[in-house]
Amino acid sequence: MPENGKRNTATRNRHRAYLRRTKPPCGLCGEDIDYSLPHLDPGSFVVDHIVPLARGGADELDNVQSAHRLCNGQKHDKLAGETTKAAAPAAPRTYVTWRTW
Repeated sequence: MPENGKRNTATRNRHRAYLRRTKPPCGLCGEDIDYSLPHLDPGSFVVDHIVPLARGGADELDNVQSAHRLCNGQKHDKLAGETTKAAAPAAPRTYVTWRTW
């Protein structure tokens, strides 16, 4: 993070625009990302810092990757070797019962 404690939003927006144009898969789970989902959806696109800013990572293009919101939330501020593979959003469950209504 910069010395003044504030991130440069122009840099952040450039990184986000570049990743949105190239549409790579999630850098954490490897699954495709639906770039059209609303921003609060667990499967939506977010920018992940490979080496988190909180751990001294740079806010540079070579330190960012695309990720699902859910995968990035599970990674939090950990490095790649410190976390298990983040899961993509789970499919809905179907329960089978013998009762009919």
